[in-house]
Amino acid sequence: MRGLYLVTDRALCGPRPLEEVVLMALHGGAACVQLREKNLATRAFLEEAQRIKALMAPFPAILIINDRIDVALAVGADGVHIGQNDMPVDIARRLMGPRALIGLSVEKWEDVEKARTMNVDYLGVSPIFETPTKTDTKGHWGLEGLRRIRAATGLPLVAIGGLHAANAADAVRAGADSIAVISAICSAPDPLEASQELHRIIESALRKRKN
Repeated sequence: MRGLYLVTDRALCGPRPLEEVVLMALHGGAACVQLREKNLATRAFLEEAQRIKALMAPFPAILIINDRIDVALAVGADGVHIGQNDMPVDIARRLMGPRALIGLSVEKWEDVEKARTMNVDYLGVSPIFETPTKTDTKGHWGLEGLRRIRAATGLPLVAIGGLHAANAADAVRAGADSIAVISAICSAPDPLEASQELHRIIESALRKRKN
């Protein structure tokens, strides 16, 4: 898990269809799209996921479904992202199979410690900064918290929460392998331009960290 990671929010896309925003993000360099729908009926979510998967086909990006393992299995998504109150990781792994990607949100240090014994592929460090799109969390990690997690695990880290072009590089330097954004792309006047800028910043910071 590396690079620009788009988490979708239809409500923040304004007049643009979600599919249009996702397509612009992909053209802009998004490496992963997490389809997140907390209030959509199952059939509508499934149909939306099918459309997103189809438009992603020409791109190397991966499709992650938030929470809904049934939808992920139905459309053949690359994996799922689950939170602390969602389906337990061991059951999710049994259902999804060994090749699927499973991401787990960590909101406090206890979550990080427990994740050491879990069969997950990456940790979603959430949130890095306070953000109106994540209102059910237990505070925020900050860059120092991100550094602490980086020192404690070899798993890829996806940083999310209050991240944008002005602070994405700081999060990479603190240990993030991937930068997840919602409003920085969905609410941008030009999602393509916003994605290109974020992609450029993230990849540059990753290269410098490797060197």
